[in-house]
Amino acid sequence: MPAAAPSLHPWFTPRNLLWASVGVALVTIALKTAAWYVTGSVGLLSDAMESFVNLASAVFALAMVTIAQLPADENHPYGHHKAEYFSSGFEGILIVGVSLGILWAAGHRLFAPQPIEQVGWGLALSVASSVLNGVLAWLMLRSSRVHQSIALEADARHLFTDVWTSAGVLVGIAGAAITGWLWLDALAAIAVALNILREGVSLVWRSSQGLMDEAVEPEVQATIEATLRQFVVAQAPGALRFDHVSTRRAGQRQFVGLHLHVPGSWTLGQAAQLRGQVEQALVSAVPGLRATIELLPTDVEALFHEPEPKEVTT
Repeated sequence: MPAAAPSLHPWFTPRNLLWASVGVALVTIALKTAAWYVTGSVGLLSDAMESFVNLASAVFALAMVTIAQLPADENHPYGHHKAEYFSSGFEGILIVGVSLGILWAAGHRLFAPQPIEQVGWGLALSVASSVLNGVLAWLMLRSSRVHQSIALEADARHLFTDVWTSAGVLVGIAGAAITGWLWLDALAAIAVALNILREGVSLVWRSSQGLMDEAVEPEVQATIEATLRQFVVAQAPGALRFDHVSTRRAGQRQFVGLHLHVPGSWTLGQAAQLRGQVEQALVSAVPGLRATIELLPTDVEALFHEPEPKEVTT
């Protein structure tokens, strides 16, 4: 069985948390821009630039989550859940762009370092913004597990990256102030940019996999197979089997399709009753799962031009 999702207050929905993310992004932009202004640190400038990405990402994620929650319609019979992948992909592309901009600015400053002023105020403002981002990211990541929202998870992981980014910048500024080696500020900014770049590429990759109908997680597949095996064991040997079991994930929704082979002597009513029981068992074992089950006699094989998927038997 998959691990139980953590419980949260009903207010912590994806939409509410993304609205909170928009508000926190505006506050952190103000704090980090002020920190850069009073210190002149290119590291803090890179940190402030990433906060603009946080804002754009939160706004776009809010729009995509709103679309993803729309009910299925004639043109989208399976719902709009994949809209969340556009959000995480868009966020990843923005992160990559910002990281390249930071690398350009830090590269110039590395060879022409400038003194850092009012370090105390700059560090205090940066720490305050990091605390806000850290608390919100923790809540968003917990909520993403409850609601199975990749858009919320992407925004949370980006905020966590922002926290670590700020920590790296603070170390660089403190090191430059203590040692007098001004190039440490630019070096910290370059390290920040590379870390951001890694996160951006990862988000783009995950989004592309989701849009290509990636299978559900291995632990979910194992739960599905274990549930089906219970029905096989409950019947006489060879009387019942499942094959062509395939899964996919679309945002918050998970799907499984399979063939249920029953004895040819069974009535349609008997087979339909068993199919209903199997579907109910799968939904109970994997909340949010949609199952499509095709009934076939045990001596009939469906013909496919693709490799035979694995069979669930005793």
